[in-house]
Amino acid sequence: MRPFTYERVTDARAAAAAVSRPGAEAALRDRPETAVTGRPLNRVDGPLKVTGRATYVYEEWEAQQRLEAGPTLYGYIVGATIGKGRITRIDTARAERLPGVRMVMTHHNAPPQGAWNDSTFLEFPRAFPALTGPDIHFHGEPVALVVATTLEQARAAAGAVDVSYAVERGHYELAARLDQAHPPHKMKIGLAADTAVGDIESGFAAAEVRIDQYYTTSCQSAQPLEPHACLVVPRGEDLIVHTSVQIVESARTSIATTLLMDEERIHIASPYVGGGFGSKLRVHYETILAAIAARALGRPVKIALTRQQTFPLVGVRPASHQHVRLGSGRDGGLVAIGHDITIHTNPDVEYAEQIAATTRSLYAAPNRATSHRLTSLDLPRGEDVRAPGHAPGLLAVESAMDELAHELSMDPVELRICNEPELDPERGVPFSERHLVDCLREGERRFGWKHRAAKPASLREGQWLVGYGVASAIRPHPQAATRVRVRVAADGSALVLSDMTDLGTGTYTALTQVAADGLGLPPERVRVELGRSEFPVSAGSGGSWGAGNSSTAVHHACAALREKLLTAACGDERSPMYGRDPSAAVFADGRARIDGVSEGLGEIVARVRPGSGGADGGAEPGLEAEGVTPSAKEDPHYAAYSINTYGAQFAEVAVDVDTAEIRLRRMLGVFSVGRVLNAKTAHSQLMGGMIWGLGMALEEAVVVDVRSGAFVNRDLAQYMVPVHADVPEIDAVILEGSDDKANPLGAKGVGELGICGAGAAVANAVFNATGVRVRHFPITLEQLLPSLPPQDG
Repeated sequence: MRPFTYERVTDARAAAAAVSRPGAEAALRDRPETAVTGRPLNRVDGPLKVTGRATYVYEEWEAQQRLEAGPTLYGYIVGATIGKGRITRIDTARAERLPGVRMVMTHHNAPPQGAWNDSTFLEFPRAFPALTGPDIHFHGEPVALVVATTLEQARAAAGAVDVSYAVERGHYELAARLDQAHPPHKMKIGLAADTAVGDIESGFAAAEVRIDQYYTTSCQSAQPLEPHACLVVPRGEDLIVHTSVQIVESARTSIATTLLMDEERIHIASPYVGGGFGSKLRVHYETILAAIAARALGRPVKIALTRQQTFPLVGVRPASHQHVRLGSGRDGGLVAIGHDITIHTNPDVEYAEQIAATTRSLYAAPNRATSHRLTSLDLPRGEDVRAPGHAPGLLAVESAMDELAHELSMDPVELRICNEPELDPERGVPFSERHLVDCLREGERRFGWKHRAAKPASLREGQWLVGYGVASAIRPHPQAATRVRVRVAADGSALVLSDMTDLGTGTYTALTQVAADGLGLPPERVRVELGRSEFPVSAGSGGSWGAGNSSTAVHHACAALREKLLTAACGDERSPMYGRDPSAAVFADGRARIDGVSEGLGEIVARVRPGSGGADGGAEPGLEAEGVTPSAKEDPHYAAYSINTYGAQFAEVAVDVDTAEIRLRRMLGVFSVGRVLNAKTAHSQLMGGMIWGLGMALEEAVVVDVRSGAFVNRDLAQYMVPVHADVPEIDAVILEGSDDKANPLGAKGVGELGICGAGAAVANAVFNATGVRVRHFPITLEQLLPSLPPQDG
């Protein structure tokens, strides 16, 4: 793997474009050399993690000792062994007699709970009831919870729970029920299910060249390294909930709504999260059942899903069936784009992934239409998996663009560039910034795209067929309401507080950098505390919104805190800055300076808040301020502009002509994400996404037994994901820039952009290598081998 370097783009055209937005040139020019924001600072939480001192949920033990709540009990979930039907008998007597068993809970003795409803804008805060009745909605659904003194006792007793079922006929295959598709009741985040501009039918019919194809993707599972786990500690009428979640406030609301409790009685702690990828945006069965059991028994209860349980009990990315139509002139200019998708949904809990929204801002065409339809299957509910919508959508659309380029005998890079829009094609508003062409050109140069063989299956190295592929990437940059509190203490240190979470993406580090710059402090004088419900409420992590939202709130908090500090100093006769103009102040090295005189921040605070001690407080809390990032609805830029991130993905593969074995040789991604908050963590995020895209193209698929609805490959031995040997050479390049319409920092999300388009680049490289177009993902040997060209000789 090549070493990572973060560099300014030297290409004159791309560099000029990087500062072409109003205000961006000044932002780059005026950025002080001492600034730490953007630099590849090592993770501030890194030493805690590598030494094992960063405590994850299942390791948490201090809380129940401190609260004297008694030794922890362990829960184990019993799952249904049918895909649809009813429990006719459940016998727990034998299990209850086994050593150490403290409770066996079923729908017969589970307490009343709040019902799931779709009245809220987002699904994450909704109730998540469990064990509420005898009906079985999917294979693996919880039918009982066993709580015992040890995990081994709980698991053994779970095997002694005897359940009988009346099996009903279930539907488990998307392809068999496409004719049952129906419009969604509601789309995610308020998007329209269908859109239309111009006349897609007449525009497509009149096109000189037409691509009209169907592409399908399989169910996929997020599978973070840290399992979904929860420890609930009762304290009087309150519950202390240690759980691995991406959005603390949503988890709190969901638990309270489910347990019919006052939300103020729920206290969430989630300081370290070992990956989520969307699967921890909301709480699941382990959290709800642990909370119910802890409340009933008055003892701490801990539950962690096994890897096998994670597959059915945590929602999956639904399988998709995508119809893509592209119509163009002989010059490659698109005149029509159609993208119609059907995905599966659970009959009881609707989920509509915004896959067709992928094409709405991507390419120019006067006639366009998108639509979403759902087919009910008796499978686990659909949920967000990394880059929902755009990850599977770009697999199809960018494959279709490659097919159009081949039909036109046109270079795939040039086809994409010639369809670059001036305005958002559907909304008709300007882009806040758009550097997709720069990404394509820079990637073309760095990758050596000119060496690509235009004719598929024409480049061989012995038994290997070699091919190049390219795809565009786009991902919206969302903004959601977020609050952060920043405090300066008398020792001159600063503390940042937010219920924001860090999934391993580097939130602790990015917020440290922004706060350090905002107050003129060295990073080691800033401490960040995250993931507790007592802290100011954020939008959490997910959807590539976390870093941008929380960093912007820190930026605003520091600005407000600087104003408080200057007011205190310039209005105090004891200060050397008394009577001076605060607008001329500079904050650096832990001091505020005006016209050659200065005072330490701690000195100012010590006068205003005597006895405040360190940044963690004391008799007085120090001097503090809150910063707020408004929601997108409250920020006029999000209505006036189309705000996205962009990228260009390039891949080289080799395919064995005898076995159809596919080997990635190298990947390059070039990305435009506005201002980078931390070069090292941003690069890591992008590379991780690219590797995931490789998995989507070649490996990842949840296999469903269409007789029972069970997931066949429900462990990491059979659910294939890329490993080190699959990724020999990969790199991500970030174009320098700043988007002043996104937020005052000019920063946008990177967590999901890397996966977007990556799979399509690999798939297009496979076609270029072999001449075989596979439209069902992942690409398997069975699909590729029968059509491979014969070996010479």
